[in-house]
Amino acid sequence: MSNLDRAPAMSTCGGRAGVAAEPVRDLIPGRVVQLGESTQVRRLLPTLGRRMIGAWCFIDHYGPDDIAAEPGMQVPPHPHMGLQTVSWLHEGEVLHRDSLGSLQTLRPGQLGVMTSGRAIAHSEESPREHLPLLHGAQLWVALPDEYRHVEPAFEHHPALPVVTGGGVTATVMLGEIDGAASPGTTYSPLVGADLSLAAGADARFPLEPDFEYAALTMSGGARVDGVLLEPGSLLYLGSHRSDVQLESDVDTAVLLLGGEPFAEEIVMWWNFVTRTGDEVAQAREAWNAGTGGFGEVHGYDGDRLLAPALPPGQLKPRGRAG
Repeated sequence: MSNLDRAPAMSTCGGRAGVAAEPVRDLIPGRVVQLGESTQVRRLLPTLGRRMIGAWCFIDHYGPDDIAAEPGMQVPPHPHMGLQTVSWLHEGEVLHRDSLGSLQTLRPGQLGVMTSGRAIAHSEESPREHLPLLHGAQLWVALPDEYRHVEPAFEHHPALPVVTGGGVTATVMLGEIDGAASPGTTYSPLVGADLSLAAGADARFPLEPDFEYAALTMSGGARVDGVLLEPGSLLYLGSHRSDVQLESDVDTAVLLLGGEPFAEEIVMWWNFVTRTGDEVAQAREAWNAGTGGFGEVHGYDGDRLLAPALPPGQLKPRGRAG
């Protein structure tokens, strides 16, 4: 999914200075962003006060939206570099196309991982004949410097491992939980899990103390470490936790995201993750000129999305937090 903001800010993220070295409870509300003509998302990362969680650097939550009489998601071909996109649906379908020639319909509970590496382009759209509801999350993972120029790739994993216990069912999207490892490719220590809490659940879920974590309620309503977390809100939990308390009075779905704090500083702008502002400018110019190895997305009914103008002035480092 693209960052469709036509005036995106450029910021430096990463490094360990902004990592909470103890358990915290920072509630982050979503910022509403228009995505295409008919889809609104709640942008939860990056946001004022928090820019990364481990290697996770971008989180959009959308829906549930009634798109029965609407075109649904329509994101034209756009570029990525230096990151992985992680697509996760609870309801509906999304058709993925990319410049590698991939053509894949993603459905609830199926993992789509696109590694942009040095350069890739893709589009995302609701199929012409689509289901009436659309609900999901789009997440990005920053690639460490040694892997950010790898060859681009797309993975589709229709079956994922599941861990159950204490009224909680955890689908392991990425990383490993209790010996159950996702088949999705990762390039840094991280975890992503979709937790289903039955009504009346009261459980302690195991965590890795060296990771920092956050929780996003997709539906229902959960108390995470005692904090009521309504759909579309993100709770940053910090690090140095061996577990977290999860409670719910109704059936609830929570995304748990975590990872080893990302030591490198990165520059994020539009759909690019680089290390310098000059790299961003070069990538923008190459994409708009149709060069740079991003390739072409075939089959999308519409024009590709050009990059917006760069912000004026010098890049101002802002860190992981603040």
